[in-house]
Amino acid sequence: MGVAGMRFLPLRSGRGGSRPLESGAAGLNKMLTHALYGALALAAACAPARPAAAADGDLALLQKIQSAARELDYAGIYTYQQGAMMLSSRIVHIVDGTGERERIEMLDGAPREFIRHNEVTQCLIPEKKAILLEKRRGDRFPALILGDGKRIPEHYHVKAGEATSRIAGRECTVIELVPKDAQRYGYKLCADTQTHLLLKAQTIGPGGMIDQISFNSLEVGGEAATEQLDPSWNTKGWRVVETPMAPVDLAQRGWRIPQPPGFQPVTQVSRPMRRGKQVSQLVITDGLAAISVFIESYEASTQPSAGALRAGAMNIFQTRIGDYWLTTLGEVPAQTLRDIAERTEYVPLAGR
Repeated sequence: MGVAGMRFLPLRSGRGGSRPLESGAAGLNKMLTHALYGALALAAACAPARPAAAADGDLALLQKIQSAARELDYAGIYTYQQGAMMLSSRIVHIVDGTGERERIEMLDGAPREFIRHNEVTQCLIPEKKAILLEKRRGDRFPALILGDGKRIPEHYHVKAGEATSRIAGRECTVIELVPKDAQRYGYKLCADTQTHLLLKAQTIGPGGMIDQISFNSLEVGGEAATEQLDPSWNTKGWRVVETPMAPVDLAQRGWRIPQPPGFQPVTQVSRPMRRGKQVSQLVITDGLAAISVFIESYEASTQPSAGALRAGAMNIFQTRIGDYWLTTLGEVPAQTLRDIAERTEYVPLAGR
């Protein structure tokens, strides 16, 4: 789940790799192509170590960006761009006595709206007169950090304040996050110099920019009208759908799933997905990127071909392990996902 990809892509923006597999994999129709990251890894290995004080300062800067997204009132239009594809959304974010309130309206493609109150998000689907209810942290753009983010400086060089730019009529400071290994992508950010609000974020791979998200217009502060948070449709009588999730311990079930350096688990759940089929999901993050591992029973008649797919910063790798089908998904280099999938082991426990 990179800074400018799955978490921020309007059609599937949210918990990055923690969205259901059907949503995260939507539109992926290209076979995986491998890239060489040796030069990047070598450069990271030869870079001098940074003092602890600098690392603390780097994290504090990123935390200011995160806090601005959660604590400020703002409204504007932002655009997600991946190659020739561009999708725009309108966002209104207000903090009041009840906490955070937010509305994101899709301006392109099928009409969709996301109505969030603190950790609960409603996705409104008018053509089906349905409301998908989700419980998740509010880390859509312009938020940045997943979890506490304390280990981010261990795995990214943070270069800040060397240049300024201008986005949506506001001056912003350019911040580069350069990965120290080949396990993750880099990011180029532009944060408002006055409020620290994130105005633009690019995902950077070895070949350059992969995708980006940026405000086109923005108003910060002031009195935003609460009616701007109201949905466009009268949802009375609409069907409310909430996917039940139960915590699981995959290690206790016999799964040995390797984690790239710096990644730590944040979620392990079991949930019904395609046609009600039960799927286990592990989400790991390094504070910026997120990876999901989905495990389900293997069915030859319905399972897709093993291999890899890619769309922008989003990669997927799928493989069979015994009687199970494993899918790794996230905004990280394809090889990172392949390594996880091919090194995963299932050791059935006694009595199972």
